Amino acid sequence: MNHKHSLNMSLLPQLGGTGVALVTPFTSNGAVDFPALERMIGFVIDGGVEYIVTLGTTGETPTIDKQEKTDIIQYTYEKVNGRVPVVVGIGGNDTAGLVKDLHHFPLGKAAAVLSASPYYSKPSQEGLFRHYEVLARESPKPVILYNVPARTGRNITAATTIRLAKEVPNIGGIKEASGDMQQCMEILRDRPKDFMVVSGDDGLSLSQIACGMDGVISVAANSFPAAFSQMVRLCLKNEFAAATKIQYGLLEAYDHLFVENNPAGVKAFLFEMGLIENSLRLPVVPVSAALQEKIGKLVKRFRKEG
Repeated sequence: MNHKHSLNMSLLPQLGGTGVALVTPFTSNGAVDFPALERMIGFVIDGGVEYIVTLGTTGETPTIDKQEKTDIIQYTYEKVNGRVPVVVGIGGNDTAGLVKDLHHFPLGKAAAVLSASPYYSKPSQEGLFRHYEVLARESPKPVILYNVPARTGRNITAATTIRLAKEVPNIGGIKEASGDMQQCMEILRDRPKDFMVVSGDDGLSLSQIACGMDGVISVAANSFPAAFSQMVRLCLKNEFAAATKIQYGLLEAYDHLFVENNPAGVKAFLFEMGLIENSLRLPVVPVSAALQEKIGKLVKRFRKEG
């Protein structure tokens, strides 16, 4: 079991603070926009994020084919160039297919694999446990669980998370996006000391770090990397008065980011900021004209406030 602990312990110092669930920019004709991806990587690293998550669900992975995913991973390693760790998203509801993906995709330079729990299938807690047990056994890198029941239709309970943390080698942590504060606290109370717990809810991240979380994998850090990552660093130093001031300044932006769809909201912000084209792949479409106008005004206001 020492193998497990040596892997898990490496995640906490590497992946504390702010990880950004990076968008995948597309051109107006729907191709992956690699120059815009390079701009995004530079923007978030210059803004101070601690690590990048490529091909998370914010990256529109259900509509990206295998060759594109391979190209995006390689390109991300190349452009990050060791400046920050890179986590690769590999999740879904076909356990055997994901095992093939873990062997197929270039994971040599990855710090970890982030794996969203199976969607649509609605497995039992035992099914969730066995799914992750297989992935962890097959993965060449530590696996970070991703619990996002609003999207998957099934919650990973605190008891299942703790069982995985304690019984399965090579599971290094969880991105917890249930929004259930009591469940979060139960995980934090019962976790092994080397098990990383990060928030998956931008709006709750301040209060969740106050409860003991190690950071956040953020959507908002695409568009506000400097402010958001500074807020998280302040929280981790228990400087909550200063952190709260930044968080309250971002609350309106969070509303606009998520009210219609993620990543349509964040892509609308990034378009207004001149970083990417406002292009998504169906079934996701750009935000409504009314919301786009509100986002444009908010971006202008943030620019003025500096």
